Parts: sequence; C-alpha cells; structure tokens
Amino acid sequence: MVEYCSDIRHSHLTCHGFKTAVDHNWPYTVQIIRNLSHRSSAQAFCLSPLSRSSGHSSMETLRTVVGAARNHGRFAKVFPWVKAPFIIAAPMRIFTGPELAFTVSASGGLGFIGPGAKPEDTAADLATTQELLSNTSLTAFPTAFSVGGKKLPVGVGFQLWNGDLAAATKAVKDYQPCAAWLFAPRNGQKELDEWTASLREASPGIHIWHQIGTVQESIDAAQSAHKPDVLVVQGAEAGGHGRATDGMGIMALFPEIADNVRNANIGLIAAGGIVDGRGVAAALALGADGVAMGTRFLASSEARISKGYQNEVVRAKDGAHATTRTHLYNHLRGTMGWPEQWSPRGITNKSWEEHQAGVPFEQLKNRHDEALKTGEDAWGVNGRTATYAGAAIGLVHSVEDGSTITVRLRDEAKSILKGLGSEL
Repeated sequence: MVEYCSDIRHSHLTCHGFKTAVDHNWPYTVQIIRNLSHRSSAQAFCLSPLSRSSGHSSMETLRTVVGAARNHGRFAKVFPWVKAPFIIAAPMRIFTGPELAFTVSASGGLGFIGPGAKPEDTAADLATTQELLSNTSLTAFPTAFSVGGKKLPVGVGFQLWNGDLAAATKAVKDYQPCAAWLFAPRNGQKELDEWTASLREASPGIHIWHQIGTVQESIDAAQSAHKPDVLVVQGAEAGGHGRATDGMGIMALFPEIADNVRNANIGLIAAGGIVDGRGVAAALALGADGVAMGTRFLASSEARISKGYQNEVVRAKDGAHATTRTHLYNHLRGTMGWPEQWSPRGITNKSWEEHQAGVPFEQLKNRHDEALKTGEDAWGVNGRTATYAGAAIGLVHSVEDGSTITVRLRDEAKSILKGLGSEL
C-alpha cells in the first residue's frame, strides 16, 4: 500500500483518505488492491484497453476506485442501513409494491415502490410501508428511519409523462420516502427539473434519482441547476420501457457516461440485464456505485404480479429471441400516449408472432381482449398479453423472497470480486 499511497499524495489525495475510504466502505476493493503487491502489477491492472485508449494513467484508475469507495460512503450516510454492494429494487409500475420495497431495504438494499395504476396509489402504498415499519421487530434501520423517524426507508418512483406532480408532491410531503426515482419525461430535462424542484421543496433532503439511457441525457443532467443526486444508467438489455431507437448495452454505455459526469458529484447506478452476482460484479468493475434490478425481482414472492406472468419470467430462455422491444403490447392494452423515444421490452407470445405474420391489429386486439378473460392462461407461449421483462430472463430460474435475492446477489458479487483479486 505504501507505493500506491505515495502516488496518491502527488495527486492531491492523501494516503489516509484513500485507505479510510476504501477500508471502511468496500472491503472487497481493498482485497483486489492489496493483491496487487508489486507496482508492475498495479500498472498492468490500470492499463486496461479503456485506460490506454483514453489516455488515462494508472493514477486515474486508482482515483476512480477511490471515488467509487467514497461514493458508497456517501450512500451510507444517506441510507445508513445499506450494505455493499448496493442492491436496489427498481420501481416497476404496480409490480414493486410496499412489501417488496420494504423487504429489500430491510435486507441491506434499497427498495423503490413503483407507480400505481392511479396517482393516489402512491400515498396508499407509502401508508402501507408505514404500517409494515410499525409492525416489524426488525432492527435493520437507524432511529431516523424507524417508527416515528423523519424518513421512510424506501424510495418511490414516478413516471413523468403521464404523472401527477401535485399528487406526487403531496405524497412525498406527507410520508417522506427517503428517495424519489424519476423516469420518462415528455419534455426532457426541463420536466425532470420541474419535478426535482417540487419534490425537494416538499421533502428537504430527499435523494433524487433520474433514470437515463443515453450519454446526452447524462450531460444534460450534470449541467442542470437541479441536477439529481443519482443517475440510474439503464442499458438496452432492460425490460419494460427503455430507449426506443438510441439505446446501448450497459457495457458500452456506462463507462462513457461515467467519463462524462466524472466531476459532477453524481452517484451512478447500473441497470439493465443484471440478475445475478456476476452482473453485479461486472457493474461494479465498470465503476457503478450499485445496481438496480427489475426483472429479477419480478420473480420474488413479494412482487405484485399474477402467477401466470411470474411463471413466464421463470420459464423463458434466450432473451435475444424470447424478448423484443415493441409498442404492440402498449397498444393492445389501450395505452397510446407514451412518448416516441420510449419503447418496452417484453417476452414475445402469440400476439407478437401473429403481428409479425401480418394479422391486422383489430383482430389482434380482439384476441388479446378475449385472452384476458382466461386468467393465468393469458400469459405464456400461447398467451397474448404483455409480459414486460429484460433480456436476462434466461438467468432467472426460480421465485424467491426478496431478502434471499438481495443477500445472495450481494454475497455472490463479493465472492467473485475477491476471487478475481486473488488471481491478479
């Protein structure tokens, strides 16, 4: 560690600050760095293809590691119950209810309640979270987030293009969730700024997260007078609504965004195609401060989801062929207002096959509506209804409770990173 600390001092980062930031926050990162016992090994580690092509020095890479550790420390101050690696349950509309969000938070992660079918559903879900908190004997949360505390230990998500800002602001003011995740504005950063300002006024100290899928969105957010605390960088692998035509895979998208907002003091969360410890470890290697998952938590016992839908998430394999991005299922459901830049990924079924074969929409709509009357059989290979899920469905093999998923993925990622460290 002495050689590395010497270099860090010359880069205006003290040895003590480096060691404290990493030791206290990312033990598995320390393991990797300590295994680089010779300077030549450190240089080999730092001179990755990305570093060479961008002209980054070995010192720049170590500075990134330090920055990541400090960012986790910052999250630990805002959400003092969280454990590293930081696991987040994304706010899937309707599916991520208070039970799932609370379970993930109680397990050392952060759960976000998704938007409901109606604007007033958010307040009702937050009220349920208060009840869950008061009826539990868990000691997972510090006093400020326990019964009678200032903040609820869950976040809440809002879909902006058809959202109700007044209702959202009132719910946040009345119930004080610790974070708000904003997604899908019709009018870009201007609309995000409007929501951000209103929610911060209603709940000083609330953590504001913006979900993005392009480099330009990250630049706009970083330059905003109302910049978010966190950017959720969503790759094209994600299920549900993502970028329609200009999305990129998380492996290429995340590092470029990280480079563009390096000095903006914004946390970065990776999302899209992450469902197991391997994905978590890979995201951390890209520089993510944590990972957000939707599809994996669809297959959780606390998710508000029909059994037919959930069974299909577990059954489907080969996401490149079994999923696609299309507005078809929005239209079959009667949802016509989504801004054109967003399109949902879901599991294909009879509706998609017949659409590809040229069956007129009106016939597809009639068959879809009839299928809805069959209950759980509306989903599946021979089903016709929307089954939004990500490209990593082939890695989801069973339904488990949210706590088991959160803890296991955290442990898997630590084990992988420590194993890699021992080989360097």
